[in-house]
Formats: sequence, structure tokens, C-alpha cells
Amino acid sequence: MPAAQRIVSFLPSATEMVYALGLGDRLAGVTHECDWPPEAASKPVVVRSVLPTERMSQRAIDTAVAERLRQGSSLYAVDEEAVKAIEPDLVLTQNLCEVCAPSGNEVKVLFDSLRTRPDVLWLTPKTLDQIFENIRDLGAATGREWEAAELIAVSRERLGDIAAKTAAAKTCPRVFCMEWMDPLYCCGHWVPEMVRIAGGIDELGRDGADSVRIPWDAVLEWQPDILVLMPCGFHLGKAFEEAQRLFNLPHWSKLPAVRTGRVYVVDANSYFARPGPRVVEGTELLAHLIHPELVPWNAREAYRRLAVPADAMA
Repeated sequence: MPAAQRIVSFLPSATEMVYALGLGDRLAGVTHECDWPPEAASKPVVVRSVLPTERMSQRAIDTAVAERLRQGSSLYAVDEEAVKAIEPDLVLTQNLCEVCAPSGNEVKVLFDSLRTRPDVLWLTPKTLDQIFENIRDLGAATGREWEAAELIAVSRERLGDIAAKTAAAKTCPRVFCMEWMDPLYCCGHWVPEMVRIAGGIDELGRDGADSVRIPWDAVLEWQPDILVLMPCGFHLGKAFEEAQRLFNLPHWSKLPAVRTGRVYVVDANSYFARPGPRVVEGTELLAHLIHPELVPWNAREAYRRLAVPADAMA
């Protein structure tokens, strides 16, 4: 089977994989959220969100998403005419999360409308290993098997180096990764594994499974030493703005993480929410937040310490 030449990506993580394998010149269509690497922004946008999430609070987003899913309405609008004009021979999409991208039946309906049905690579990872398998699959579909194998090998080596550094730590701190702040969700899928490699433990996280809504009392009972705020779909600035709401939670000041000043807001879109190559950097970032004495962080700004007002410590 000939290697794909006209690729359409319905996923920011898939777009990052495409560029990591040196396939940017074959990428013919992306989503409105495909912002990495920067040159991805120059590609034609064929998928947009139907919700103005950039102007909405987390509570408003959660309510609107739940209502649309209850009605059976999509969260995304696909520009069918643009896709038809591209005539893609490979489409990268997913069946993991209806909130993250077009998926399932709506994608199949679109494909049925195309003159020539493209090959489809369904990217639905739930673990780090499965992310690497997705990279391998993309390499096989595009004639970049060697590049994929090299990227995977380098990624695994970097994760091994991080694990070796954090293994020398004298403690294994309790961590809570908050994937949504209002309402409260724990982390899921590959993130608990990232925390373990980084030298911490998040017993509220769900290994290889969907993140779920949890009560605040569960966090109070867990008493995390480190609190990492990583709202899915948010870059650092918007996440930091939304995090100010947490000060009003009952008994906020009783958390060890709050008392010791170890509450961090991170760039979730870049390093945690997207199952692509940058989860390796995300693991390194977590290791720095958990064990700064062992793992430095010299990359671009990716986190901010959440300074808690004095009255929130009362």
C-alpha cells in the first residue's frame, strides 16, 4: 500500500506526531486547536468547536458539553467541503473522547460523503505504551517506520532517565493531578503513569481509564503533598485564571500542598492532555515539580506556582 500523501488531522496530538515524523509537508488539514509546532497554524482548518470555550468558565463549559452530549449533538463542526477539496488519503482521528475531537458515527458519515474513502487511523491511546504504538502506526501508514522507531526509542530512553533520577529520592510524595477544577475531576489515562515515573503517587487518578468527577472530600482525605492543576484543553494563562476559584473550597488551607506552597498550575494542552510526543516533556515537568532537587526544568514557561492569599489560609 503506498504511503499516505494528503493527511487530515482531527486531533492536535496527531498533528504533533505528524510533524515529529517530518511529515508537515503532507499535512493538508487540521483543527482550530492545532497550535504545535507553530507552523501547524498555517494549515487549513477543517474542524472547529461549536462552543466559544475561550470565553467560557470551566463550569459553563462543563454544563454546555453535558447538555450537547445529552441531546446527541456534536461538539465540533467539520468543514465537509474543505475536506472534499483536499481529497485526503489518510485521516487521523479518535474514538477516545467526544469532548476532544469529532469521533465515531459523525466521522463515518463524513467519510461516506467523500468521493474516495480515505484510510483512517483511529488513535485512542489510554497509556504511554499505547501512545508510542500510535506513533508506530502513523509511521507505518506514511512510510516513516524508521523515524517512528527512532522517536519511540528516544522517548523511552528519556523516560528511563527520569525514572532513574527520581528513584534516588528519599520520599514518594502524595500528588493530586486535577484534570478539571469546576466541577472537580481527577486525572486519568496516561497521567497516573507519568506521576509514578516522576517519583510521586496519585491514588485518586485512574490508570488507563477515563478521568471522572470526584468529591472534594476525597482530596481532603488524600491530603496531597503536591497539587497539580492541569485542566484539559487549557494552556497556562487560562488555567491560572480559572485556578483562583479554588481558594473558596472548604478546608482548602488544610491541604499539605497548600500549607507548603506546592500548588502548581501547568500548561495541560502542551504536556498532559494531548497523547503525543510531548508527554515525555510533561513527565519531566512533573518530576521537576515533585523532585526539583533531582530534575531541573530549563524549557519554556510551563507552570506557575499558585500563590495562596493570606485570607485563604485562615
